[in-house]
Amino acid sequence: MLFTTNWLSRLFTEFSGSAAEEIVIDEVITDSRAESAKSLFIPIIGDNFDGHDYVKQAINNGAAAVLWDKGIELPEFMPTDFPVFFVDDTIAALQKTASHYRAEINPIVIGITGSNGKTTTKDLVAAVVQSTYRAHYTDGNFNNHIGLPLTILSMKRDTEVLILEMGMSDFGEIDLLSKIAKPDYAIITNIGESHIEYLGSRKGISSAKLEIMNSLKDDGYVIIDGDEDLLKHIHKQKNVITCGFTIHNDVLIKNVDIKLNHTTFELADGSEYSVPLLGKHHALNAAYAITLGKQLGIDQEKCQKALQSLKLTSMRFEMIKGPNDVSIINDAYNASPTSMKAAIEVVKQMEGFTDKVLILGDVLELGKYSEELHRSVAEVIDIPINTVLTYGKDAENISTAVKKNKSYIHCNHFTSKEELIDALQDHLNKDSLLLFKASRGLKFELLIEEIIHTS
Repeated sequence: MLFTTNWLSRLFTEFSGSAAEEIVIDEVITDSRAESAKSLFIPIIGDNFDGHDYVKQAINNGAAAVLWDKGIELPEFMPTDFPVFFVDDTIAALQKTASHYRAEINPIVIGITGSNGKTTTKDLVAAVVQSTYRAHYTDGNFNNHIGLPLTILSMKRDTEVLILEMGMSDFGEIDLLSKIAKPDYAIITNIGESHIEYLGSRKGISSAKLEIMNSLKDDGYVIIDGDEDLLKHIHKQKNVITCGFTIHNDVLIKNVDIKLNHTTFELADGSEYSVPLLGKHHALNAAYAITLGKQLGIDQEKCQKALQSLKLTSMRFEMIKGPNDVSIINDAYNASPTSMKAAIEVVKQMEGFTDKVLILGDVLELGKYSEELHRSVAEVIDIPINTVLTYGKDAENISTAVKKNKSYIHCNHFTSKEELIDALQDHLNKDSLLLFKASRGLKFELLIEEIIHTS
């Protein structure tokens, strides 16, 4: 049980039907198609849809109560005893419900934001925390003003630690999520270029990410990338812990070594760790999780075991085998210029391949900076990369820049996915390593599926 309709009646005092009774609510849903007995249905109003239109379907699928926009007339078919709570705005009511439920359960709350690496860091933190505590954490990318409250409202009542990923595209959004979550600990993974179209600059992005501190508990801590210049102004604050690769950091990462299927590293205290992820940037993400674990009293051995047995959200540097034993890196979940460069650096360091191919697509939401930032990706492309294939509108700037400055690397740009797949046929062998990376909107995972199933 999450709560009862009587519990809701104390939050929303305008109601009808049997709302004041102790009717059990086991789940909160916004999708009327979900079959869920004893659920609270919250109809969301979007640009092109209105969830109120689907309340009958929700009731047929097991909804036991509903929040209802008081400006919309109740349908005649609504049973007179059905619990209806009248609100000014259903999204605001969802957020209010989540905030009160979070306060009642009162878990330790960890908020994670950043331009890149949020989900991977969330997975790393969850692995470490679950070694000792009953934890609940964001599923997939439920990290916005609707997804985060739903994550809170799906945690069990015995949850000890709540781990929340916080996404944003504009100012004020992290502030709102922080007010709902009230984190005890916060992690800012990095400051990249994602959503620079709306935020104007990396400095603007930094300011937006720092909103996570607005509702941080007075005795809480924020863990940050200590090597990021845009965060240096908060280094001296008493509740800031810095992680990074330079000597001034509170948590110093040393001796990073990238293997075929894992990365090893040490911390300055001499402790050694291994994660089934590839890249120096993942050593940093793991250091955030280790640092958080220490704050929660989780010992080193448990942290080490937890990181080694990590389960990742899919499509994030996922190594898979394709036709003729070709090695494919599916990093198609999303991209920014920073994360694209980091992925390319990892590919350059991986041994055992004579043919290294980059399949790169557009990075979206870069606005007026798009051409410049796409060109910047070419700066890290060099031997042992031997082939660069780009697809989309702006990704052509990558291959054009490589052609201009590094003519010894084969480059080609495609406007047709079919032609791109044809061009890849010569690279489908055991000596080849293929990296697929682009923004989510390009759906590069479908390219990979077609290669695997038709080649």
